[in-house]
Amino acid sequence: MNYTNLLKIALRAIAANKLRAFLTALGIIIGVASVITMLAIGQGSKRSIQANIAEMGSNMIMIHPGADMRGGVRQDASAMETLKLTDYESIKDECNYIKGISPMVSKSGQWIYGNNNTPSSIYGVNQDYLEIRQLSVSDGEVFTEADIKSSAKVCILGQTVVDNLFPDGADPIGKVVRFNSIPFRVIGVLKKKGYNSMGMDQDDLALAPYTTVMKRILAQTYLGSIQCSAVTEGVTDKATEQITTILRRNHKLKDATETTEADADDFNIRSQEELASMMNSTTDMLTILLGCVAGISLIVGGIGIMNIMYVSVTERTREIGLRMSVGARGIDILNQFLIEAVLLSVTGGLIGVLLGVGASYAVNLIVHWPIYIQLWSIIMSFAVCTFTGVFFGWYPAKKAAQLDPIEAIRYE
Repeated sequence: MNYTNLLKIALRAIAANKLRAFLTALGIIIGVASVITMLAIGQGSKRSIQANIAEMGSNMIMIHPGADMRGGVRQDASAMETLKLTDYESIKDECNYIKGISPMVSKSGQWIYGNNNTPSSIYGVNQDYLEIRQLSVSDGEVFTEADIKSSAKVCILGQTVVDNLFPDGADPIGKVVRFNSIPFRVIGVLKKKGYNSMGMDQDDLALAPYTTVMKRILAQTYLGSIQCSAVTEGVTDKATEQITTILRRNHKLKDATETTEADADDFNIRSQEELASMMNSTTDMLTILLGCVAGISLIVGGIGIMNIMYVSVTERTREIGLRMSVGARGIDILNQFLIEAVLLSVTGGLIGVLLGVGASYAVNLIVHWPIYIQLWSIIMSFAVCTFTGVFFGWYPAKKAAQLDPIEAIRYE
């Protein structure tokens, strides 16, 4: 018996029980659609996080004071005074792998203008900070080197602070606002960036010369952190090594010898590359988890196919006996039922692919979650559902092929 006839017989058998065939394929449809949708959400989230990290500066390097033990008590790193302006100057002059560097100090407080006020933070930085963090001024100008040297009381406001202090839409440029009790003249407004993937408002801040914040607000001589940007992402590790060498020398930390251990670093260096790697591994794990959970539906769907094929074999025992008595071989019977199982799974797979793609776009439109549908996820889902049909349909088909023709004809 050729495969064309076997295909026609299988199609007639499926058509004779349309509702049962649809319900059998429903498990495969839901499984494939779930896998595609879950993978699309996972990959979309990963790409969104990568984009947000790139917006923050994918080659950014952050240097923070290290925690220390005093009297058996571990101190808060933010309270340590290990980073000095001399460290900033040394890194700026000696490190060959960075293209921008900025000292940074910060303070939270209340911004006030007239009857309006808003809680926010002020960051003391230099001009390189805008390039490092990929910020830009949409209106006004950036403070100058002269402003830094003179500790001028000027600032650049983020859009959220502007909206809260000037709800009537007035131009803030040239206005004098107060941070707690200290007056600042607004010389610029940062371009709006919105929320990042962690849900943080990137516009809720203000920038001022670091000397101004250190002298007039914090009254301190040490730095909260140092922000750098590597020349390229590829040299981030080399830049980190060079910065470590410079800081250890400046802080007079001893290296390991034959008789003594090396002094621990009193600073921490982190890069966006590390953060990106960590976030990627986390999202990959979540994507795999979502895919596995959705893949369970495929297994359930395969079990449904096996169950229905068993029922079909039992219902058509006499038909099988008649076919075998007129010359059909066991392999023909096996192929007939195997083709039915594969048709159910492939049809369910095709419908599932269409439903999965549609559901992914619906999630994006309705819930506004980022999605990214990859071709391999569609191919993988379709291949798995085809394999499922063959795997779960083979045993019932084999059972049908092994029936005794005489016993099958006698079956009631």
